[in-house]
Amino acid sequence: MHMTTAHHLRPVRARKRSTNLSVDASLLARANALGSNISSVLEDSLRATIRAEEERRWLAENKDAIEALNKEYREHGLWSERLRRF
Repeated sequence: MHMTTAHHLRPVRARKRSTNLSVDASLLARANALGSNISSVLEDSLRATIRAEEERRWLAENKDAIEALNKEYREHGLWSERLRRF
């Protein structure tokens, strides 16, 4: 069972799967010399890439609604404005 935290990308208990990758030999040698955990580096990079792409797609899909809401706020203000004490 694959479960995630609120970030939707950080596995709580991830099932690992072996795979073969082709990597620039000099990059791999340098990373190994630095003691880098290649699997962790790849997973972190994939998470960041996925998060950025999902955010880009969400913003594109919701662009019209966001613009409409911003227009509403510009024209009429926030409904809670009268409740503010500062």
